[in-house]
Amino acid sequence: MKLTLKIWRQANASATGEMHTYQVGDVSPDMSFLEMLDMLNEQLNEQGEEPIAFDSDCREGICGMCGLMINGQAHGPEVTTTCQLHMRSFTDGDTITIEPWRADPFPVLKDLCVDRSAFDRLIQSGGFISVNTGSAPDAHAAPVAKDKADRAFSVATCIGCGACVAACPNGSASLFMGAKITHLGLLPQGQPERESRAASMVAQHDHEGFGGCTNIGECAAACPKEIPLDVISEMNRDFRTALRHGH
Repeated sequence: MKLTLKIWRQANASATGEMHTYQVGDVSPDMSFLEMLDMLNEQLNEQGEEPIAFDSDCREGICGMCGLMINGQAHGPEVTTTCQLHMRSFTDGDTITIEPWRADPFPVLKDLCVDRSAFDRLIQSGGFISVNTGSAPDAHAAPVAKDKADRAFSVATCIGCGACVAACPNGSASLFMGAKITHLGLLPQGQPERESRAASMVAQHDHEGFGGCTNIGECAAACPKEIPLDVISEMNRDFRTALRHGH
């Protein structure tokens, strides 16, 4: 395939960025999207040009590093991570627009790389269990109902890629935060800090500049791990309970 790529280039966090146009040929439909960008970067290196900076690590849809806006969609046209998106999702002659996540709490560092440390600070504000649980317990020592265990495992699959924020018109991180709060709130170990967790994480969310949730649902539609929208309702319920109890 021959493709036209319109890619956001930005030298550093303080520079003014702009779109650049590139042509690539001999793109195999079996390539991943990131392999296609690797091929472009090899071409740029041969021409003596600065290669395009983009984030990636595992390239197996696990780490969440590879988030890109592709033709205005978080991670592109398929419900998957960018590294698991393959070029067979496009056709010969296509023009593809590639941008970094667009959200104030995710400032651009260079080209397609953004700083997602706001998510780290959200977790640090309450997305953990600090009570002493001792050494690894025997199996079933702390019984968890099957439905709660399954639900906790399901929402714990969030990889923190930021697609929910990038897709949300309000730039809200409510799906990410709701997944973390719901996961811990379903387990017995998470109960002692359940209310303070919700209160502190919501406060940090607002402090970071993420927008409010208006239940549009774009976050869940873009999530590569299919985190359900109702985790936001569970987060709101815990938060309201925390406010009633003076947290």
